[in-house]
Amino acid sequence: MSRAALLALLNRLLEAERAGAQVAKVSLAENRDPAFAAILQDVQKDELKWCQALMQAIHRMEGETSRAVGDFREKALAIPDMRERLAFLNRGQGWVLRKLDEALGLDPDAETRQMLTEMRQAHDGNIARLETALT
Repeated sequence: MSRAALLALLNRLLEAERAGAQVAKVSLAENRDPAFAAILQDVQKDELKWCQALMQAIHRMEGETSRAVGDFREKALAIPDMRERLAFLNRGQGWVLRKLDEALGLDPDAETRQMLTEMRQAHDGNIARLETALT
């Protein structure tokens, strides 16, 4: 395992999760469709949970946590149509899945592997829920 590569990837994921949490929060405030409210609340809650878990993993590896927010936030919030924004959010969740697979391939320690696996499952579930709501 390349410690530096894994730390860099965990920080990219952290930045993306921050962006996702902010997109979900703003979208929830702007949302007028009750079908999306519960999903947006759950997505925001999950994104915050994974931010915390990623920071803990980075600290366990004695790394520095990024304070940045991914550029996904600005891109998503620039989409005025809520359905289109949520479809974009879902594509972002798919990007996270690919990065999680990449991180798992870097052979992290057992605790980090477990967290990344749980994070992957949660994102997979959120993608499915949002996909259903959008159809």
